[in-house]
Amino acid sequence: MIIGAGPAGLTAAYELSKLGERAAILEADMQVGGLSRTVNYNGYRFDIGGHRFFSKIPYINELWREILPEDFLLRPRLSRIHYNGRFFDYPLKAVNALTGLGALEALRIGLSYARAQIRPHGDDDNFELWVANRFGYRLYDIFFKTYTEKVWGIPCHEISADWAAQRIKNLSLQSALHQALFGHQRGNGEIITTLIEEFHYPRLGPGMMWEHCERLLAQRGIPTQHGERVEQIQHRRGKIECITACQFSGTPTEFGGEHFISTMPLRELIFALQPPPPDSVLQAARNLRYRDYLTVVLIVKRENVFPDNWIYIHTPEVKLGRVQNYKNWSPAMAPEASRTSLGLEYFLWEKDEEWRWPNARLIEFGMRECEQIGLIQANEVEDGTVVRMKKAYPVYDANYRDSVNLIRQYLKNFSNLQTIGRNGLHRYNNQDHSMLTGVYAARNTVGETNDVWEVNTEMEYSEEAAAPAARFGDRAAPMVVAPSAADKYLSPDEALAAAFAKMDPVALGAAVGLVVGAVIFFATLILLLKGGAVIGPNLSLLANYYLGYQVTWPGAFLGFIEAGMSGYALGNLIARLRNWGMAAYANAIRKRVEAEENRDLLEKV
Repeated sequence: MIIGAGPAGLTAAYELSKLGERAAILEADMQVGGLSRTVNYNGYRFDIGGHRFFSKIPYINELWREILPEDFLLRPRLSRIHYNGRFFDYPLKAVNALTGLGALEALRIGLSYARAQIRPHGDDDNFELWVANRFGYRLYDIFFKTYTEKVWGIPCHEISADWAAQRIKNLSLQSALHQALFGHQRGNGEIITTLIEEFHYPRLGPGMMWEHCERLLAQRGIPTQHGERVEQIQHRRGKIECITACQFSGTPTEFGGEHFISTMPLRELIFALQPPPPDSVLQAARNLRYRDYLTVVLIVKRENVFPDNWIYIHTPEVKLGRVQNYKNWSPAMAPEASRTSLGLEYFLWEKDEEWRWPNARLIEFGMRECEQIGLIQANEVEDGTVVRMKKAYPVYDANYRDSVNLIRQYLKNFSNLQTIGRNGLHRYNNQDHSMLTGVYAARNTVGETNDVWEVNTEMEYSEEAAAPAARFGDRAAPMVVAPSAADKYLSPDEALAAAFAKMDPVALGAAVGLVVGAVIFFATLILLLKGGAVIGPNLSLLANYYLGYQVTWPGAFLGFIEAGMSGYALGNLIARLRNWGMAAYANAIRKRVEAEENRDLLEKV
């Protein structure tokens, strides 16, 4: 028995069908796909958030093409950030960012970054400090704080650093600069997941994939029963015996099975168990929180509104978090070429008053906010609808890890129950990783011993990409993914690497170069504006160091370039010398520890 027909549950069922096992799926809604469904409104199709099909797990790519061999498009990625009345390319492009922010703001960002590198906060156990230590507070305020707090509804210092490490670990200021200058690959050819420029996408949206999967499963004798909301899960002596589910009419039905795979939210799963778990486990379940989500869809009387797939709205004056342009994901998402459907994404708690607003009020509110930030005119909207999705995102607050660990230990008591997927693990998985948990759970029912809790998230995404796929029977098995860094025991070498982390020579050089160049530029500018018979005789001495420099307007720009280059070289050298010194110090510590260990070993002998 599989609870839930989202990507994880359907993949588990699909893998079971390939293994020749019988199964049945219970789905509370009338449509499959979970958060990856596609809603059809008068021929206009839209996602519950955008869902790119991009994975470095070979077997998941194979499954997608196996389930949907046709209608799988390769689409270009284009997205921007709206902030302070301007649009910024994302991934960042140097000229675009500097033009939008201005020289003074760029200088403040450089100074802020340099300060963070020289004097970082020691314990970055929350999202705010994690980002500020890596990007500087100024860049954090502009490009992280507002949007993140819109999404999660809590201050950034209350969000666990796990979320940052999971979602943006591989995106640093160095990688952003490298992307801006040289493209989306690092020197070793590695693709940074956050910065990919193309992705696959079903022609009629992600729901097309999962609706087709449901039909394939039905043909193989694995039915999906809709409208069955699980109310109770009966257990005895460490085994689940049966599930009681209710139709919308309230009619209860009992379902039995040998194995049970659940994708329902971890909190609801614990509350459904009969007999109930201990009070400590129930309290842990109560502590888990989920962020709810709604999309206001606007049908706009315009062929092209903007070229992006989506736009992040960092502007704090509006509640709007993100805008999807479904037509740019796939032209087939809009039935008329002269119309565009936009999805306005709002991240809420179910208790918020906006959640209870009637659709008409939400549509009008969305129209006004779009007009406020300059996307469309309200009179261009000819129709609209609203879709709500409860428990869309598991919240990574400061206490979530302890609660999840306690629940996880309790669930080990059940020999025939596995939880998978985003909500089943209370983990902010991407779609491919949720699918992988389903594959592992299915294989566990036939004797394998995969730990679905160790399926990785974005935390180690790129590091695992180059690992070869193992073999399972006559087909490629999913890549074995390591546990998250937070769950791993640190070896002495890993501990030393963490304690003596390297300073980024490129980023520090860029920061110092920007600051030095700006100082020369503005000093020259001030003297030129001040004027006088002899302008800046002392500053003119810089001509001895910077070829062609003079206290003139062209000289100000020439000084900025030359001083910036020398500042970059100085910052780069400082970082490299610091790294060399710290490496030598760490090596001395390592040798001392090894000597101590050898001495202890000899004494034991």
